[in-house]
Amino acid sequence: MSSAESDDTDPTKAESACFEVGIKFGTLYHQFAGTPVNPESADSLARAMEDAIENQPHCESVAIEMDEQALAAAADGEYTELTGRFMTVEIVVAREGRTVTARMAMDDGYPLMEIKSVEGND
Repeated sequence: MSSAESDDTDPTKAESACFEVGIKFGTLYHQFAGTPVNPESADSLARAMEDAIENQPHCESVAIEMDEQALAAAADGEYTELTGRFMTVEIVVAREGRTVTARMAMDDGYPLMEIKSVEGND
């Protein structure tokens, strides 16, 4: 089969874009989980995380919202370790004419990462 041909086992362009957003979330979560954080440092940490992930190929935007009230309660005056329960994240990836928007937010005690939309056609 030539490189111009494809078959039913080749990923679609939308699937490839979804895979890219998964890579971004894996990097974001596992690179920064455990970072010391408190309400005063939460905003600067969020901006640094956004900048780091936006450097990756195909990443259009990253928006991180820290739950500073939850951080304050967990930090107990000092600091705590960053986990998914302290942040809501939206990542937008554009690849091969497809735009994928994904979100991470707490769902029943778990930081659920999910695809919110895929724009463009295969």
